[in-house]
Amino acid sequence: MSFLQEVVDILLAYIVESFDRETKVIDFHYPNELMQRNNWELQDEPESLDDILVSCRATLKYAIKTAHPRYFNQLSTGLDMVGLAADWLTSTANTNMFTYEVAPVFVLLEYVTLKKMREIIGWQDGSGDGIFSPGGAISNMYAMLLARFKMFPEVKEKGMSSVPRLAAFTSEHSHFSIKKGAAALGIGTESVICVKGFVPFFVSATAGTTVYGAFDPLIAVSDICKKYNVWFHVDGAWGGSLLMSRRHRWKLDGVDRANSVTWNPHKMMSVPLQCSALLVREEGLMQNCNQMHACYLFQQDKHYDLSYDTGDKALQCGRHVDIFKLWLMWRAKGTIGFESQIDKCLELSEYLYNKIKDREGYEMVAPVIKARMMEYGTTMVSYQPQGDKVNFFRMVISNPAATFEDIDFLIEEIERLGHDL
Repeated sequence: MSFLQEVVDILLAYIVESFDRETKVIDFHYPNELMQRNNWELQDEPESLDDILVSCRATLKYAIKTAHPRYFNQLSTGLDMVGLAADWLTSTANTNMFTYEVAPVFVLLEYVTLKKMREIIGWQDGSGDGIFSPGGAISNMYAMLLARFKMFPEVKEKGMSSVPRLAAFTSEHSHFSIKKGAAALGIGTESVICVKGFVPFFVSATAGTTVYGAFDPLIAVSDICKKYNVWFHVDGAWGGSLLMSRRHRWKLDGVDRANSVTWNPHKMMSVPLQCSALLVREEGLMQNCNQMHACYLFQQDKHYDLSYDTGDKALQCGRHVDIFKLWLMWRAKGTIGFESQIDKCLELSEYLYNKIKDREGYEMVAPVIKARMMEYGTTMVSYQPQGDKVNFFRMVISNPAATFEDIDFLIEEIERLGHDL
């Protein structure tokens, strides 16, 4: 108990430091330097608990403070105290999501929350199905798997040799996970294109692209999918959380027509990693597609309603409890609290755009400034090229702790770090 109390003290000190704008976002060291600064190697003999505490402190010393108000890098930012508490509780319970038998409360909470999310999407009475997966890439692959099974159920037993050459359609700015899913399912990355002669089985429209934050025209895409009887998937991993906002949910108009939707609360809703949901319109399809009737887990003569044994509809056997973080945060904030949080992110985004659109002195020298930014450690934002566009700063605003002053700081810091370029 004394050891755990000391660990908690280390964590609490780190949390306080993470929200302090006077601290660095990152204490950056190059890999070979960081490797030499501490002994990270595993030993045959056990270390003392005091040594373990030293390792805990060292690990956090060099960790990126993703909760820092001036961290604007990849999409999962911020640190919610209720979500953190839920994560600690989940780890303490240390159970598995495959049956009601071993995770009764967590299974019920997943059922309740997925139903609520389907209602928000706009499906009648929240009907349908869904599951929490390790991330948006896996949620998207689930959707592709279901679309293929829906069109060609024989593929489950007979494999890809039993079906025609399939094609999936998606935006050029869509997430790479669509191609990765096609590779994993044996469809092939070259089949994620529009080619005459292939059988279209899946269309993925993106609601909030990874780099530009753009939204595909969901209504127009759904009309085409309906006309040709093709599975309509909406990848809302990034932008799906706008459904919580009455002011911004119009960007997802038509999402209620989807056969499946990916939605990652661990992004704009700041639920601690990992928390990604796949929502499916048709009830029972996931079970039929994925079940293997493992008799040592899914016995048919149990004394409770077997519909709450969710493990056989998942690709995984062991499945982490991701639901409790989202559920407890939703209880603490209410839907209106999430709405306010999301509206604030969009307000900061608009503020940033208006500040820099006419500002003089901005040239495309992102990689050099990024390197200096990490070495100083004062703020952090990603950069990349896109198509014929040269490197640019890829700004992400999803941290509830960020303010207008932090946006101003970022702009001024970019200018300071690049003044001689």
